[in-house]
Amino acid sequence: MKTVQDGLPPLREVIAEHGLSARKALGQNFLMDLNLTSKIARRAGDLSACDVLEIGPGPGGLTRALLMEGARNVVAIEMDNRCLAILDQVSTSYPGRLTVIEGNALEVDPLPHLTAPIRVVANLPYNVGTELLIRWLTPPKWPPYWQSMTLMFQKEVAQRIVAEPGSKAYGRLSVLAQWRTEATLAFEISPQAFTPPPKVTSAVVHLERLDQPRFPADAKDLSRTVSLAFGQRRKMLRASLKSLGKDVEKRIRAADIDPTTRAEQVSIEEFCRLSRILYPR
Repeated sequence: MKTVQDGLPPLREVIAEHGLSARKALGQNFLMDLNLTSKIARRAGDLSACDVLEIGPGPGGLTRALLMEGARNVVAIEMDNRCLAILDQVSTSYPGRLTVIEGNALEVDPLPHLTAPIRVVANLPYNVGTELLIRWLTPPKWPPYWQSMTLMFQKEVAQRIVAEPGSKAYGRLSVLAQWRTEATLAFEISPQAFTPPPKVTSAVVHLERLDQPRFPADAKDLSRTVSLAFGQRRKMLRASLKSLGKDVEKRIRAADIDPTTRAEQVSIEEFCRLSRILYPR
């Protein structure tokens, strides 16, 4: 059996040996190319003095790359128990540097296992990726426990995260991500790099946290405001926000925004100002 740089067998051989197949119900697509996983790990920055949180490691392709790139400690949350034996082999090759937690990332608190500084690096399962991102962007207190996030999404989702006002992709994710982070689209990954190949191209996004949000606003209020505004994105603000009361048009004007404006034309600063007026503290 061949080995690669870390002394472990190639990922394809590991998957074949364990009879592992990706499950659509779990949003799984295994990234097989260790050159690509290493590229993702390097994009996360210097990991030698950081703990890394990984969600959905699967057979451990990205996990191995993070460890090879020098991550101080990796905490990986995996709900597919078929992958645990494979990840245990990885852990044996990197004594004391990999902690695997079996469970649902939406329910598990990884913080007891992590020591700051912390970076999040993950090929997120398609079915929970957006929800996890929003949770990470809207914690009760800011700054959050993580310094940066390097995440893989469907290309369409990645484009929404970095989209500018006025573009078709601009929406809730754009506002919440760019309000509190410096978000950049790092690179795209072809479907052929995965097993099985998904029907869409993927892309890696890097988000570096800001110590303070760009503009003052309450996270829940802002999230609520943009959710309503983009929930009916073709409508004018006065229509999409009408559920907030009869005086909503007056409050939109008080935020110095034309009530006939559509959500995709409203800047992040304007959304923050609007949320402060819609939900006064």
